[in-house]
Formats: sequence, structure tokens, C-alpha cells
Amino acid sequence: MRNTCAVEPLSLDSSATEAISRDMTSVQPLSAKADATAPQTYSPAALHDLVLKSLDDDQAQEVVSIPLEGKSSVADYMVIASGRSTRQVASMAQKLAERIKQNGFGHVRIEGLPAADWVLIDAGDVVVHLFRPEVRTFYNLERMWAFGDQGAA
Repeated sequence: MRNTCAVEPLSLDSSATEAISRDMTSVQPLSAKADATAPQTYSPAALHDLVLKSLDDDQAQEVVSIPLEGKSSVADYMVIASGRSTRQVASMAQKLAERIKQNGFGHVRIEGLPAADWVLIDAGDVVVHLFRPEVRTFYNLERMWAFGDQGAA
């Protein structure tokens, strides 16, 4: 035997309808909302400097910075670095994300943390790739993204 239930439509009085439409006028799409933690004057160069300092503080190895401004819409800078172990790679990634947030550059997106062989940190205008040395050699991103003006950071 099947149970059926009759559902009556919800009726709103005019005051409820007015309140809903008044509230909806203040709704903005997510992309239009400003990130409360983002600095008012955002500088890709300042974010890049923060990334390089953080990696230096955490003893990253073979840090390479590739300027992408005018060459890619992905980011203004790509930074590639190595850690000696998966533990160091994961630690560098987590500390970098926290420092970026603490300095008012907003939230970052991180991929690859569970394994930590290759961790991608998307900070907007700066994309950071952290590798274990063997994985970095295998993928060789420097060669793929080199435009003739690649330099060590």
C-alpha cells in the first residue's frame, strides 16, 4: 500500500513578498563580493616577494621564479621549488598558505597535500609548485614554461 500526501501550495501575504524582494536586491553574486582578507591595494610583486621569502625561510631548494606577465593569463609569476622529503614539501605548502593569508592576500587553493610529491599552491597572481626532487626532474616544468628569460629566485 502506498501512502500519498496532499501538499498545498504556500501562500505569502503581501508583506512577506515585499520583504523577500527587498532582501533579494542586496544579494550579490559570489564573484562580486570582495574578500574581506584581501588587501585594498593588491600587488602581485608583493605577493611574489612574500612567496620567495617564505620558501627561503623554510629552506626550499632550487627555487626558480618564472615571470609570466604578458605571456599567460594564468598568473603573473610561477615559482618552482623542491623539498628534501614529502614532509618538508607538505610543511612548506601549509606554512606558505598560512603566511599568505596572514599578510592579507586572501585564501589560497592547495592541491596534492595528501601525497606531497607535487603540491600546487594557487595564490592568484602567483602559482607555486613544490616538488620532491625526483618528481620535479620527471615533470621538468622549468623547460615547459621557459620563455628564454627564466631566472633563479
